Amino acid sequence: MSSNTPHELHEEFPEHSAKISELKQSDAHFARLAEEYHTINRAVHRAETNVEPMDSFAEGEMRKKRGALKDELYRMLSA
Repeated sequence: MSSNTPHELHEEFPEHSAKISELKQSDAHFARLAEEYHTINRAVHRAETNVEPMDSFAEGEMRKKRGALKDELYRMLSA
């Protein structure tokens, strides 16, 4: 499944692509974080492209949340 939304997990961490798929199946915590990342990433993309504009504070908060989730997911992938 390919999408044109930037910053998808498989694009962010191509070297961990197999592990991402594996952990989504085997680790409920990872799967939940990955789903949350995906949801926030899509919302940020919609805001950036003015599909669903939002105020800059809200967009900034979502970017911070996306960054924190990405860091946590990377930590789990690197473990």
